[in-house]
Amino acid sequence: MSGGDVVYQAELHLQQEKACVLTALADENEGPLDIDIEELHDHNVTFVLHANGHADDWEDHLRAAEEVHHVDRLDDETLLVTKRSCGAYGAILKNHGVLRRTTSIGSRERVYHVLVFDREDLKAIVEDFRKVGSVTLGSLSEFGEGSSSLTPRQREVVETALDAGYFEWPREVTSEELAARLDISRPTFLEHLRKAEGTLLSQMLRESDGRARW
Repeated sequence: MSGGDVVYQAELHLQQEKACVLTALADENEGPLDIDIEELHDHNVTFVLHANGHADDWEDHLRAAEEVHHVDRLDDETLLVTKRSCGAYGAILKNHGVLRRTTSIGSRERVYHVLVFDREDLKAIVEDFRKVGSVTLGSLSEFGEGSSSLTPRQREVVETALDAGYFEWPREVTSEELAARLDISRPTFLEHLRKAEGTLLSQMLRESDGRARW
Protein backbone atom coordinates (compact mmCIF):
# COMPACT_ATOMS: atom_id res chain seq x y z
CA MET A 1 0.00 0.00 0.00
CA SER A 2 2.37 2.65 -1.22
CA GLY A 3 1.66 6.37 -1.03
CA GLY A 4 -1.09 7.49 -3.38
CA ASP A 5 -2.67 4.05 -3.68
CA VAL A 6 -6.45 4.04 -3.90
CA VAL A 7 -8.67 1.56 -2.11
CA TYR A 8 -12.17 0.90 -3.44
CA GLN A 9 -15.16 -0.27 -1.45
CA ALA A 10 -18.15 -1.79 -3.18
CA GLU A 11 -21.53 -2.79 -1.80
CA LEU A 12 -22.62 -5.75 -3.91
CA HIS A 13 -26.15 -7.15 -3.83
CA LEU A 14 -26.33 -10.75 -5.03
CA GLN A 15 -29.62 -12.44 -5.86
CA GLN A 16 -28.34 -15.99 -5.60
CA GLU A 17 -30.07 -18.49 -7.88
CA LYS A 18 -28.67 -21.58 -6.17
CA ALA A 19 -30.05 -22.38 -2.74
CA CYS A 20 -27.51 -23.32 -0.06
CA VAL A 21 -27.72 -24.55 3.50
CA LEU A 22 -28.10 -21.01 4.86
CA THR A 23 -31.11 -20.34 2.64
CA ALA A 24 -33.34 -22.68 4.66
CA LEU A 25 -32.05 -21.22 7.92
CA ALA A 26 -32.81 -17.68 6.77
CA ASP A 27 -36.33 -18.76 5.83
CA GLU A 28 -36.80 -20.34 9.25
CA ASN A 29 -35.41 -17.22 10.91
CA GLU A 30 -37.97 -15.09 9.03
CA GLY A 31 -35.26 -12.57 8.31
CA PRO A 32 -31.58 -12.24 7.38
CA LEU A 33 -28.95 -14.20 9.28
CA ASP A 34 -26.09 -12.37 10.99
CA ILE A 35 -22.74 -14.06 10.46
CA ASP A 36 -19.21 -12.97 11.29
CA ILE A 37 -16.64 -14.12 8.75
CA GLU A 38 -13.58 -15.62 10.43
CA GLU A 39 -11.59 -16.69 7.39
CA LEU A 40 -11.89 -17.37 3.68
CA HIS A 41 -9.66 -20.22 2.60
CA ASP A 42 -9.53 -21.89 -0.81
CA HIS A 43 -13.17 -22.74 -1.67
CA ASN A 44 -14.32 -22.74 1.97
CA VAL A 45 -15.53 -20.13 4.42
CA THR A 46 -15.43 -20.22 8.22
CA PHE A 47 -17.92 -18.03 10.07
CA VAL A 48 -19.70 -17.52 13.39
CA LEU A 49 -23.46 -17.91 13.05
CA HIS A 50 -25.73 -16.14 15.52
CA ALA A 51 -28.57 -18.62 15.96
CA ASN A 52 -31.20 -16.40 17.64
CA GLY A 53 -32.70 -19.19 19.73
CA HIS A 54 -32.38 -21.86 17.02
CA ALA A 55 -28.93 -23.19 17.96
CA ASP A 56 -29.99 -26.79 18.67
CA ASP A 57 -32.03 -27.21 15.48
CA TRP A 58 -29.57 -25.34 13.31
CA GLU A 59 -26.61 -27.32 14.61
CA ASP A 60 -28.34 -30.57 13.59
CA HIS A 61 -29.32 -29.09 10.21
CA LEU A 62 -25.78 -27.90 9.48
CA ARG A 63 -24.16 -31.17 10.53
CA ALA A 64 -26.40 -33.04 8.10
CA ALA A 65 -25.62 -30.75 5.15
CA GLU A 66 -23.21 -32.08 2.54
CA GLU A 67 -21.46 -28.75 1.99
CA VAL A 68 -20.73 -28.24 5.70
CA HIS A 69 -17.34 -29.56 6.80
CA HIS A 70 -17.35 -28.71 10.49
CA VAL A 71 -19.61 -27.27 13.19
CA ASP A 72 -18.58 -26.22 16.71
CA ARG A 73 -20.98 -25.04 19.40
CA LEU A 74 -19.43 -21.91 20.91
CA ASP A 75 -22.21 -21.14 23.40
CA ASP A 76 -26.01 -21.26 23.69
CA GLU A 77 -26.51 -18.83 20.80
CA THR A 78 -23.52 -19.13 18.44
CA LEU A 79 -22.04 -21.77 16.15
CA LEU A 80 -18.67 -21.82 14.40
CA VAL A 81 -19.19 -23.24 10.91
CA THR A 82 -16.84 -24.21 8.08
CA LYS A 83 -18.56 -24.89 4.77
CA ARG A 84 -17.91 -24.98 1.07
CA SER A 85 -18.61 -21.64 -0.54
CA CYS A 86 -21.57 -21.50 -2.90
CA GLY A 87 -19.50 -19.23 -5.13
CA ALA A 88 -19.54 -15.70 -3.75
CA TYR A 89 -16.79 -16.04 -1.15
CA GLY A 90 -14.52 -17.83 -3.58
CA ALA A 91 -15.09 -15.08 -6.16
CA ILE A 92 -14.06 -12.43 -3.64
CA LEU A 93 -10.94 -14.25 -2.49
CA LYS A 94 -9.92 -15.37 -5.98
CA ASN A 95 -9.95 -11.77 -7.20
CA HIS A 96 -7.99 -10.32 -4.26
CA GLY A 97 -10.96 -8.82 -2.43
CA VAL A 98 -11.28 -8.32 1.30
CA LEU A 99 -14.72 -9.06 2.75
CA ARG A 100 -16.19 -7.12 5.63
CA ARG A 101 -16.34 -9.44 8.64
CA THR A 102 -20.03 -8.98 9.51
CA THR A 103 -22.37 -10.04 6.72
CA SER A 104 -26.15 -10.29 6.38
CA ILE A 105 -27.45 -13.39 4.62
CA GLY A 106 -31.04 -13.38 3.39
CA SER A 107 -32.96 -16.30 1.94
CA ARG A 108 -32.01 -15.12 -1.54
CA GLU A 109 -30.35 -11.69 -1.45
CA ARG A 110 -26.94 -11.37 0.12
CA VAL A 111 -25.23 -8.03 0.65
CA TYR A 112 -21.43 -8.00 0.59
CA HIS A 113 -19.14 -5.07 1.42
CA VAL A 114 -15.87 -5.71 -0.35
CA LEU A 115 -12.52 -3.90 -0.36
CA VAL A 116 -10.41 -4.07 -3.52
CA PHE A 117 -7.20 -2.35 -4.52
CA ASP A 118 -7.84 -2.45 -8.27
CA ARG A 119 -11.01 -1.71 -10.26
CA GLU A 120 -10.23 -4.66 -12.54
CA ASP A 121 -10.45 -6.96 -9.51
CA LEU A 122 -13.88 -5.54 -8.73
CA LYS A 123 -15.03 -6.16 -12.30
CA ALA A 124 -13.76 -9.74 -12.06
CA ILE A 125 -15.67 -10.27 -8.79
CA VAL A 126 -18.88 -9.00 -10.43
CA GLU A 127 -18.37 -11.31 -13.41
CA ASP A 128 -17.85 -14.30 -11.12
CA PHE A 129 -20.91 -13.31 -9.06
CA ARG A 130 -22.95 -13.44 -12.27
CA LYS A 131 -22.18 -17.16 -12.48
CA VAL A 132 -24.28 -17.75 -9.36
CA GLY A 133 -26.97 -15.06 -9.68
CA SER A 134 -27.82 -11.49 -10.64
CA VAL A 135 -25.71 -8.65 -9.27
CA THR A 136 -26.47 -5.04 -8.37
CA LEU A 137 -23.79 -2.57 -7.37
CA GLY A 138 -25.31 -0.72 -4.42
CA SER A 139 -22.49 1.79 -4.08
CA LEU A 140 -18.86 2.35 -4.96
CA SER A 141 -16.43 4.71 -3.26
CA GLU A 142 -12.73 5.31 -3.14
CA PHE A 143 -10.25 7.08 -0.96
CA GLY A 144 -6.49 7.47 -0.82
CA GLU A 145 -4.22 5.92 1.73
CA GLY A 146 -3.84 9.22 3.55
CA SER A 147 -7.42 9.10 4.86
CA SER A 148 -6.80 5.80 6.68
CA SER A 149 -6.68 5.81 10.46
CA LEU A 150 -5.02 2.42 10.89
CA THR A 151 -2.68 2.00 13.80
CA PRO A 152 0.98 1.33 12.91
CA ARG A 153 0.55 -2.31 13.93
CA GLN A 154 -2.60 -2.75 11.85
CA ARG A 155 -0.88 -1.21 8.83
CA GLU A 156 2.10 -3.52 9.33
CA VAL A 157 -0.19 -6.55 9.41
CA VAL A 158 -2.11 -5.50 6.28
CA GLU A 159 1.06 -4.64 4.33
CA THR A 160 2.74 -7.90 5.37
CA ALA A 161 -0.34 -9.89 4.33
CA LEU A 162 -0.55 -8.12 0.96
CA ASP A 163 3.16 -8.47 0.21
CA ALA A 164 3.19 -12.16 1.16
CA GLY A 165 0.22 -13.06 -1.03
CA TYR A 166 -2.33 -13.70 1.72
CA PHE A 167 -5.06 -12.24 -0.50
CA GLU A 168 -3.96 -14.11 -3.62
CA TRP A 169 -5.80 -17.09 -5.13
CA PRO A 170 -4.79 -19.67 -4.19
CA ARG A 171 -3.50 -18.19 -0.94
CA GLU A 172 0.32 -18.09 -1.00
CA VAL A 173 0.82 -17.97 2.76
CA THR A 174 -1.20 -19.04 5.79
CA SER A 175 -2.26 -16.92 8.72
CA GLU A 176 -0.06 -19.12 10.93
CA GLU A 177 3.01 -18.33 8.81
CA LEU A 178 2.30 -14.61 8.82
CA ALA A 179 1.77 -14.60 12.58
CA ALA A 180 5.14 -16.32 13.05
CA ARG A 181 6.79 -13.81 10.70
CA LEU A 182 5.38 -10.96 12.81
CA ASP A 183 6.21 -12.78 16.07
CA ILE A 184 2.61 -12.73 17.27
CA SER A 185 -0.02 -15.42 17.80
CA ARG A 186 -2.43 -16.39 15.02
CA PRO A 187 -5.48 -15.05 16.95
CA THR A 188 -3.64 -11.74 17.47
CA PHE A 189 -2.76 -11.57 13.76
CA LEU A 190 -6.37 -12.26 12.74
CA GLU A 191 -7.68 -9.69 15.23
CA HIS A 192 -5.34 -6.97 13.90
CA LEU A 193 -6.39 -7.87 10.35
CA ARG A 194 -10.11 -7.78 11.19
CA LYS A 195 -9.80 -4.42 12.95
CA ALA A 196 -7.86 -2.98 10.02
CA GLU A 197 -10.44 -4.23 7.53
CA GLY A 198 -13.24 -2.91 9.74
CA THR A 199 -11.63 0.52 9.96
CA LEU A 200 -11.18 0.78 6.20
CA LEU A 201 -14.68 -0.48 5.47
CA SER A 202 -16.30 1.80 8.04
CA GLN A 203 -14.56 4.84 6.57
CA MET A 204 -15.74 4.00 3.07
CA LEU A 205 -19.26 3.09 4.17
CA ARG A 206 -19.62 6.55 5.70
CA GLU A 207 -18.57 8.09 2.41
CA SER A 208 -20.76 5.98 0.14
CA ASP A 209 -24.52 6.10 -0.34
CA GLY A 210 -27.11 5.78 -3.07
CA ARG A 211 -27.58 2.85 -5.41
CA ALA A 212 -26.34 2.29 -8.95
CA ARG A 213 -26.89 -0.58 -11.39
CA TRP A 214 -23.62 -2.23 -12.47
